[in-house]
Amino acid sequence: MRFTFNPLINKFILGSAAIAAGLTATPAALAQNDGLEEIVVTAQRREQSLQEVPMAISAFTDEDLAALQADNLDSLQGAVPNLNLVRGRGSNSSVNIFIRGVGQPDALQTFDPAVGVYLDDVYMARIQGALFKLYGMERVEVLRGPQGTLYGKNTPGGAIRLISKRPGDEFEGSAGLLAGDYGRMQVKGYAAGPVSENLSLGVSVLADKRDGYVDDPATGQKYNDENTTVGRVSGVWNASDKWTFDFAVDMTREDVGLTVGRAEDSIIGVDLLTGVVLRQGPPTGEWDYRTRTSFNDGEGQKVRSSGGHVTATWDANDNVQFKSITAYRTLDTEFFIDIDATEWELGDVFVGLDQKQMSQELQLIGTNGDNVNWIMGLYYLHEQVPSDQIAFADDFLLFGGAPISFTRTIVDDLDTKSYAVFGQVDYRFGNWNLGLGGRYTREDKSYFRSTSTFSNILGDADPAFEFNDSNDWSDFTPTVTLDYTVNDDVRLYGRVAKGFKSGGFNGRANGAADVSSFDPETVWTAELGAKTIVFDGKLQANYAIFQSTYEDFQARVSVADGIDFRFPVLNAAELDITGAEIEAVLAVTDSFQLAAQIGYLDSKYGKGGFSGSDGIPDEPAFSPEFTGRIAASYTASLASGASLTFGVDGSYRDAMWLSVENVVPLSEDDYTLVNALVSFTSPEGHWNLSAGIKNATDEVYKVEGQEFRSVGNIQTAYYGTPRMYTVAVDYHF
Repeated sequence: MRFTFNPLINKFILGSAAIAAGLTATPAALAQNDGLEEIVVTAQRREQSLQEVPMAISAFTDEDLAALQADNLDSLQGAVPNLNLVRGRGSNSSVNIFIRGVGQPDALQTFDPAVGVYLDDVYMARIQGALFKLYGMERVEVLRGPQGTLYGKNTPGGAIRLISKRPGDEFEGSAGLLAGDYGRMQVKGYAAGPVSENLSLGVSVLADKRDGYVDDPATGQKYNDENTTVGRVSGVWNASDKWTFDFAVDMTREDVGLTVGRAEDSIIGVDLLTGVVLRQGPPTGEWDYRTRTSFNDGEGQKVRSSGGHVTATWDANDNVQFKSITAYRTLDTEFFIDIDATEWELGDVFVGLDQKQMSQELQLIGTNGDNVNWIMGLYYLHEQVPSDQIAFADDFLLFGGAPISFTRTIVDDLDTKSYAVFGQVDYRFGNWNLGLGGRYTREDKSYFRSTSTFSNILGDADPAFEFNDSNDWSDFTPTVTLDYTVNDDVRLYGRVAKGFKSGGFNGRANGAADVSSFDPETVWTAELGAKTIVFDGKLQANYAIFQSTYEDFQARVSVADGIDFRFPVLNAAELDITGAEIEAVLAVTDSFQLAAQIGYLDSKYGKGGFSGSDGIPDEPAFSPEFTGRIAASYTASLASGASLTFGVDGSYRDAMWLSVENVVPLSEDDYTLVNALVSFTSPEGHWNLSAGIKNATDEVYKVEGQEFRSVGNIQTAYYGTPRMYTVAVDYHF
């Protein structure tokens, strides 16, 4: 590893400091009357003020999420510096997350996510089904940089923690109704409270429907719609003075049409006698959210996700606590995906998953009651992912003008067992605090794959090919932090951390030449930061600069080999990543607040660079150089005791590539999104009426890309949502 901070960071910090002095990050961090309200997080598995934790964290309370009009996890896009978080390609429920240039965009089950998503400290092993509805959340925490010590299976890029509301000993609840354009209708409800002296229960439900905003001009069929139902039951049982049991079960049901994009280049077939056949020319002009598809009505996407966990806490004494987190989850998907996004049958697939995961974590947390805090633990996860897939390509091959039918079926099964032992100790001496942590991880994986092909001319092969493979990988990931408290308002810190993501197998191998396993990824990051609260507690400004060495990025490429199409997985060259971030919070007055985040990222391949199958040097994908957000909110107090709040924000994202192998059609220029919200709160605080608009300027922008040039020159882009309006009424009791 090597760390050499880019001199541009100095210019970034100096140039941004003046801006940050007048800007804010999250509205709920602002007290109603004076100064800033303390935000408590549990990023280090114990309660701490956000300003105490020596790492870069963004935290959002439920009030913050409401101000962001945050329905889904991808609503955080633009609200966190150097975070790229969007809906996954061709899916309504998958999520693509990059933090500081580290991520994994491929949803294939043989790839693990590089950014961990945790629901109440339970790791979500798949990016499918991870685009959670943000309802019933107490808090969302975004931890940037490797989380090599305290967090689950694979977190080299960072972690996103969803902490749901915990029922207490007082009754509370809410109900809401939201309507919007495109036939949007959302109904939600939450109720929690004590049912006996030592047992409290909570129930939350949400149903969200919306018509599609993409039209098929020939059939009138609509795509990219929403039809999701979410339910959750949680409880807290205080079994004794020392034992507490937190438990929850949740389920998500989704039944939508296709999620489609636009073909950004020519679509071609191949005649084995005459050569290339043009199926469709490249598009012209800005996309008008109209497209064709070869799938029929009813061939959409279904998700059934459910799970439960029990967290048992034993307070052995005032200084030692034992915690056990036991969880089980299932994920069933039936996805039709039109990869080429045209009426031609070239990149059409069906993917069905039947994923199951069981995890167990044991923690022993302690303190000497003075200057030492420590945690040690064990972690185990067992994941099984059997899958059935079908690929359709009847319009790809011809013979003298006669179509050659082509169908490929795949049956595969991935079994993963992950083991870890971890620990961290924090020692405070004077104004200094030293943190030392480490995690040893071992992962065992076995994989089976069988493919069969069926064709009217080429003949059938059943099975055409099959293989078994297994491997194991292990690594030790340390973390070292040193922070210095200048005074009650200023804290400086330095942090070095390593992240690890295990290897895997080529889940698109259809022949012996492509059978392979790929190596693990590792990320070393050095970070320097400052957390400050100044101006009599009215301005909170946090700064960070970082340098990362990212080794063996797992990249899928696309290769044309005659009439065969191959998708090998490579460990790409080392990436050198340098960056800087500023988040700040300012209460200009009791009623007026400003907000912003600024991120700078310089990500490039190291010595030798990286060239995909075409031999052309590439640049890292999903790594815009600058990201930023500016927001303002003003609350007017009415004579009746009611209040009226006006909020507006704009987020900026620099140009970036949307595919690992860079192709111009799958790139996006810089763009800015503007949102606005106005809300009325009744004098008692029970009623809230609001009206909001997202993407107010109706910006047309790309967020994701599919690159399979070896099959029909497929280069498909997926776009963000157009301008949308909502009105809502909520009642809190």
